[in-house]
Amino acid sequence: MKNLFQFNNRYALLKAANLWFLLFSFLLRIIFMIWHFNEVSFKLADLCLTFGLGFLFDLGLCAMISLPFIFYIALIPTKWIGSVFDKSVIYFFSTLTLFILVFVFLAEITFWEEFKNRFNFIAVDYLIYTFEVLANIQQSYNLPLLIGTVVAFTVAILYFFYKKKTYFNTFTTKVSLKTRLLTLVICSLIIVFYVAFIPNNLAETSSNRYNTEISKAGIYSFFAAFRNNQISYQKFYTTIDNQKAFGIIKSKLKEPNSTFTSVNYPIHRLINNKKEAAITQKNVVFILVESLSASFLKKFGNQENITPFLDSLTNNSLFFDNLYATGTRTVRGMEAVTLCIPPTPGQSIVKRPENQNLYTISNVFKAKNYQSNFFYGGDGYFDNMNAYFGGNGFDIYDRGRGSVLNDNIKTARHNIDDDEVTFENAWGICDEDLYDKMISVADQYHQENKPFFNFLMTTSNHRPYTYPSGKIDIPSGTGRAGAVKYTDYALQHLFQKASQKPWFKNTIFVIVADHCASSAGKNEIDIANYHIPAFIVNAPVANQIIAKQCSQIDLFPTLFGIMNWKYESNFFGKNVLNESFEERALLGTYRKLTLMKQNKVLILSDQQKQTFNEWDKETNNLKSLPMNQAFLEETIAWYQTADFLFTNKLLK
Repeated sequence: MKNLFQFNNRYALLKAANLWFLLFSFLLRIIFMIWHFNEVSFKLADLCLTFGLGFLFDLGLCAMISLPFIFYIALIPTKWIGSVFDKSVIYFFSTLTLFILVFVFLAEITFWEEFKNRFNFIAVDYLIYTFEVLANIQQSYNLPLLIGTVVAFTVAILYFFYKKKTYFNTFTTKVSLKTRLLTLVICSLIIVFYVAFIPNNLAETSSNRYNTEISKAGIYSFFAAFRNNQISYQKFYTTIDNQKAFGIIKSKLKEPNSTFTSVNYPIHRLINNKKEAAITQKNVVFILVESLSASFLKKFGNQENITPFLDSLTNNSLFFDNLYATGTRTVRGMEAVTLCIPPTPGQSIVKRPENQNLYTISNVFKAKNYQSNFFYGGDGYFDNMNAYFGGNGFDIYDRGRGSVLNDNIKTARHNIDDDEVTFENAWGICDEDLYDKMISVADQYHQENKPFFNFLMTTSNHRPYTYPSGKIDIPSGTGRAGAVKYTDYALQHLFQKASQKPWFKNTIFVIVADHCASSAGKNEIDIANYHIPAFIVNAPVANQIIAKQCSQIDLFPTLFGIMNWKYESNFFGKNVLNESFEERALLGTYRKLTLMKQNKVLILSDQQKQTFNEWDKETNNLKSLPMNQAFLEETIAWYQTADFLFTNKLLK
């Protein structure tokens, strides 16, 4: 412990600072383990891996954090050492670095509270979209208390060192230029070694996801996520011959009413749903609801009565009670329902370059002379939504306050004005206001006798969980339960107002979650936290509960089948109501890719690894099984072909 408190030159000071960093990183892991005491694995091998790998990552971070200081020491002229300039630089950057590290430690705890993860893609997004994130933090937490805590810790640590007089008395100690340059070279080589040979996924050796995440270092994970925005399937995942992969997928997509039409676009086909009855041309209102887990509904055991309206719809709609989200982010849900495609590794296609002019559901609606519109209560710049929807045939209605679409996007953007807003938080206007805006636009299209397809993305069921007061019996801003109940209340408000409109009876409403409220668990893929509800209301078929296991990617193919549409398809989704539908779900994280059939689950990882498991729905545990080669090849085929089509611009 002596090295933590005594130092006789600036390198000894740096050593002491690194030892303090290692100590606090260790304590942070202890905190996370206590936090999830009943879910973390305390097997000796897992504990050794958790803390051993954690120490390895922390050592790399020490080198990276120390590099600027070592660089400065190496290059400062010897005659300047101990000068006022030298001391000022060291005092200033020591204080700044300390403040940042204290802030990061507290931010990691806050991030873990919501996502049960070390910093990842979400944290990268939070850095990019600062307006929404800073406003969200301000509205979700006591910001003066948070900043005050960071400042207090920083001042306390500085005062502690002040009491150790040697901190201020050692900066005049001179070190030879040779030693300074050698230290810089060694530190640089260590960093190069870590960047080249110590990937963040090295931590993923335990079967328990909590142990894996705890072993990581937050800052290291952040920069790893920043670097890996898109992951090459061919390079990092198990592959099979492309021709074989497409052969498997074509056999899975084949239906009695479909015909494959192209060799160059391997899954492109003509689907003919036309029956003796007339083709239905109804307006469509599609609502993607933020973080609506199936577990919030009474049908799935919830006793809080927070979704009374949605509970009533389970028997008054086409209700999908065994449907799974493809991912854990809003942009994954958008990708799934608009492109009807499995999740490809890395970021969602919504956020990638060259994602315009793809063949999406808007092309199907456009071929039927529909007007497609995208409604979002915040600024659609967030998560690249405006660029994606605007670049794929949707007019935009959002709260952009003057922001414009790219010059190469030809669709229109309309602002939601202040006089149309009754309540707004960091993420956007409340759901009621969003629905009212949609209704007013629908009125205009009805008067012009134009069919419309309106796609809405809600925001109210999101931290800081604030909404208009007096609407429900749970005070605003008190937690998720209130936000869910308000979300349900706003949906009822929508149907009450829309039912008075002349276009209501000729309009189909589709309601589905973008993802679950929480997706993290002890398993690498937490299956239960992908289960979401979906409803098709006012469908031209009898209401029923659809018990088939299916995916978000199947929603629109099912809708087009219900309306008896003949259309071109480049979609991986299928009509769930067809007798030929084979039950399955496709889900993943940005690195884990999964095929589930009933209770059998195969997970592909980006180190060309795969695991075959049996899912126990009651305990939500995965039990390892011997590999099934046919199941493995089918799983590979779903994801390899999806990645191939996008990478080779065959989704255009």
